[in-house]
Amino acid sequence: MGRVKLKTLREMNDTDLSDKLFELNTELAKMRSEGAKGTLKKQTGNIKWLRRDIARIMTLQNEKKSSSS
Repeated sequence: MGRVKLKTLREMNDTDLSDKLFELNTELAKMRSEGAKGTLKKQTGNIKWLRRDIARIMTLQNEKKSSSS
């Protein structure tokens, strides 16, 4: 999976952001379990970027919540 750009995230609506967040959390959980088993090879650096993409989406969701209130 490729990195998620902020510009494309800002164009998404709330349901798309939630779906993307769920997808990234699922992938992160899978990678963490593979790392714990020792089967994660060259993808160890991807965990860092997944966590950042998840944080970026959560930040956008919080911004949208606070601006609509």
